[in-house]
Amino acid sequence: MSKNKDIIIIGFALFSMFFGAGNLIFPPYIGMTSGSNWLISFLGFVLADVGIILLSINAVIRAGSFQGVLGRAGKTFGIMLEFIMMLCLGPILVIPRTGATTYEMSISPLFNSVNPIVFSILFFALTLVLTIRPTKVMDIIGKFLTPILLVTLALLILKGIVSPIGKLNTEINSKDLFVTGITQGYQTMDALGIGGIAALIMTSLVSKGYKDKKENASLAIKSATIASIGLVLVYGGLAYLGATVSTKYDISISQTALLVNITKDLLGSTGSVLLSLVVAFACLTTAIGLTSVTAKYFEDVSNKKLKYQHLVIFICVFSSIVSNLGVDKIISIAAPILTVIYPVSIVLVIMSSLKKVFVKDSIFKGAAYATLITSILTVVDSLGVSISLIHKLPLESIGFNWVVPAILGGIIGSFVFEEKLEIKNRKIS
Repeated sequence: MSKNKDIIIIGFALFSMFFGAGNLIFPPYIGMTSGSNWLISFLGFVLADVGIILLSINAVIRAGSFQGVLGRAGKTFGIMLEFIMMLCLGPILVIPRTGATTYEMSISPLFNSVNPIVFSILFFALTLVLTIRPTKVMDIIGKFLTPILLVTLALLILKGIVSPIGKLNTEINSKDLFVTGITQGYQTMDALGIGGIAALIMTSLVSKGYKDKKENASLAIKSATIASIGLVLVYGGLAYLGATVSTKYDISISQTALLVNITKDLLGSTGSVLLSLVVAFACLTTAIGLTSVTAKYFEDVSNKKLKYQHLVIFICVFSSIVSNLGVDKIISIAAPILTVIYPVSIVLVIMSSLKKVFVKDSIFKGAAYATLITSILTVVDSLGVSISLIHKLPLESIGFNWVVPAILGGIIGSFVFEEKLEIKNRKIS
């Protein structure tokens, strides 16, 4: 019973870490744009988000660390990629965005007299208090905060199921809906912090007295499965709510405005309060989890020369400052960086999950370098320097222009890097 309880608590905590404000606004929108065919786009969304999360956690746990996955493309390459990812996940982008989103969607609509600077200090002070003890993070989120988040989400979803806002649009063409769902799920970029999150799971299990590595791996995967089931259920409910307003709103409505309108349609003025609670708890649980993850990572990287508690304080202070830039500004800074690093991590995770197929490190190197180059060129093109080749690549229109280069890079790399290794070995001998 104790083991099952621990699995559920950690699973709940994982759910909250992955379920941020972005995850809240994507499903209703794909539901609204799909109408009666909402299940099609929903399945694409789940595949690209929850599917990648499960693959990533499984790959990292089986490899022993995220570096065991990224390092297949080269030790230096793997270290640099993980370092940049953790900086983005931590104080530079994602954690500050949780504070900014909470202010803009939860506090400002209800209490417009609250100063954003004062709020950011209070938000990250609370994050600091709840994060300062690393072994308690999973318990704090899993036992207390996630249940509150789930209850408020359940109230909203159940109300929408019992009393639908409107009829589902039956005239929407289902041709591209699955691909649209995949694209939206990919944009959540939930797998970005898998390495640190997997490490936090293992730390939590060890603190609870579990010592056997194989058992811990099994428990971690079971916890990830619990989290994934929770995500699928909540995503499905939110997507259905979106589908019930598919005849009421035009696709030009913003994702945030759509969610606000749905809660008002369902619950009136009470809906605004409920939405504020959902967003606040979604952002707070994400901030707590990611602050702990990044602090633990940098403590380990520095061989404990940098103390976890000191890093938590630094991350919270720095994030408090950056959060005052506002959500739109933070997103504009994040977009090009994430466009470069996220596809590479996905390629390496998928290949690691199929380790019986991709045996040689040379294949990992070729695929990773080709993906990285394609992603960098994509960002350069988006910044105004026209690169026509990028637009001619297959799947470019849906944001997956790196897939074919990755495949070709892996094939070429299996010959080029293998040949270099053989030459190096001959010189040594």
